[in-house]
Amino acid sequence: MSDTLITATRNKLFGGDTRQLVYKALDANAMRGRAIANNIANAETPGYKRVEVNFEEQVRAALNRHVEGQTTHENHIELGRKASIRRVEAYTFHPDFDETNPSELNNVDIDIENAKMAENQIQHNYNMQFASFGKIQAAIKGQVY
Repeated sequence: MSDTLITATRNKLFGGDTRQLVYKALDANAMRGRAIANNIANAETPGYKRVEVNFEEQVRAALNRHVEGQTTHENHIELGRKASIRRVEAYTFHPDFDETNPSELNNVDIDIENAKMAENQIQHNYNMQFASFGKIQAAIKGQVY
């Protein structure tokens, strides 16, 4: 592999957009962990409706936007994928809530929540490793975060 190709691949993998997305994913992991912990804590609370975190769908939508643009000054409004990724934020919602039929039944399944907690922990660990690798890469280059 040529040095140019290696550098281009490294920049694509560990560039600003990817690094920014990993940090947003870590924030989403933290939010999801809190939501799952609340779901588990309220498993016996009558009328409690489980909460989920939406992040991945927003990332998919941001990455699928194909608006191209170029800024000529750092204070210009950004266009394209970079701007889309900056706007991605995780949020919580009630996936099974029906306003027309607000039941007193609790919809938390402990087994599902435990599985989601384990999955979230694996994702968090992966994101931390990726973020750490990016920081090592920056330190080698002499960059400061």
